[in-house]
Amino acid sequence: MYLLRYPPHVEAVWDSLPDEARVEFDRAILAVCEDPFAETTPHGGDGDIKRLLILNHTRAVLVVFKHPLQRVRILDLKHLG
Repeated sequence: MYLLRYPPHVEAVWDSLPDEARVEFDRAILAVCEDPFAETTPHGGDGDIKRLLILNHTRAVLVVFKHPLQRVRILDLKHLG
């Protein structure tokens, strides 16, 4: 299981999501913490480091760290409206 980290501005967006979007994102981010490479797509040329999670209601930019600790950091979260 990967540890999840995110800055205050991401938390503010997450907290402000409409119910349907929040439930969808909550479920998806739990799956990302289980296996970030199966649940996300590469972003740019960074491949295994910078990843995208694109859902019906949200888009998140993530960074995945494998060593020394397994961590996922949400860099940006957008509501797609």
